[in-house]
Amino acid sequence: MEFRRITGLPPYVLAEIDALKMAARRAGEDVIDLAFGNPDIPSPDAAVDKLAEAVHNPRNHRYSSSRGIPKLRAAVASLYDRRFNVELDPETEVVTTIGAKEGLSHLMWVLLAPGDTALVPTPSYPIHIYAPLFAGADVRQVPLGPGQNFFDNLMNAWENAWPRPRVIVLSFPHNPTTTCVDLDWMTKIVDFAREHDVVLVHDFAYSDTSFDGYVPPSILQVPGAKEVAVELYTMTKSFSMAGWRVGFMVGRADIVAALTKLKSYLDYGTFQPIQIAAIVALNEASDYPKQVNEIYWNRRDALCDGLARIGWEIEKPKGTMFVWAPIPEPYKEMGSLEFSAFLVKEAKVAASPGVGFGQGGEGHVRFALIENELRIGQAVRNLRKALTKL
Repeated sequence: MEFRRITGLPPYVLAEIDALKMAARRAGEDVIDLAFGNPDIPSPDAAVDKLAEAVHNPRNHRYSSSRGIPKLRAAVASLYDRRFNVELDPETEVVTTIGAKEGLSHLMWVLLAPGDTALVPTPSYPIHIYAPLFAGADVRQVPLGPGQNFFDNLMNAWENAWPRPRVIVLSFPHNPTTTCVDLDWMTKIVDFAREHDVVLVHDFAYSDTSFDGYVPPSILQVPGAKEVAVELYTMTKSFSMAGWRVGFMVGRADIVAALTKLKSYLDYGTFQPIQIAAIVALNEASDYPKQVNEIYWNRRDALCDGLARIGWEIEKPKGTMFVWAPIPEPYKEMGSLEFSAFLVKEAKVAASPGVGFGQGGEGHVRFALIENELRIGQAVRNLRKALTKL
């Protein structure tokens, strides 16, 4: 039987490194996992305590609302007001999603159809590339990262695409390349979208994960952005609530309404005790993202400074919980998948091969800052022993 929507999917190469890691661990090896971006920092105590309380109320065991309960949508609107000075109507400009990944995937269903075109960065978080494909659209991948002028690349891709792209997918700070932009850049792309009637979808997963004084802008801070843009905000990284699956789409009202309508056919929303606990996190633990960010900042320095000491110089990222590392020249010819496998086998360190994020990622590996500083130090020592050509 042909499984039509997944037949054309390539092998998930990130899983190959995970399989090598698990095999080594089953053999008794201590592999330091810096591959999968799965936060290890605990969720806020206030949210955990509220969840434990709310789950004991049988009224919360019923179906919930797919668009999110009113107080949760209001809490997100309040956060945007405090954090970005952006006013949102929780009734028309906010919808809850079951994490950003679900929200983005279903959003593509309401924005794109067979015959439509979307522009997506390469490399990218895989769902950014494949969600438009699942909707039947044509995806044009636009180079992003070190040495690239992404705005000019977008303009070139736009001019050379037919039919004209209906959607542009963005995400800053960017996973995996850690590329960051400022409000002036956001203003340029919003102006372009308003002029050419294109929808901007901004995945803002790392809104609170930034370093060295850099403050990531929300695309909705740009005047007129609500005419063309929606933004996905998630509690996964900012509040270290990955497994809770609480995200939001905010912005242009008719797009919010369209996703809300589709979701009413697909789900009943996140388990209501989780929604209630998320309200408490947003309202009563609003400083928690700063604490989380400080931890990632220290880990970034521990990894980048450690790699520099062994001869692997990497520019420190200004955002995300990742380090995007060019493969050292003596090992370049191996390619990212073979090099990542080499790191597992010889250094007992797992990293993600860049090619797993699209062809634009070849030549790099991505380290996730998901181990404490002591373990990162051990990883650096292991790498020093294995990378004898440095």
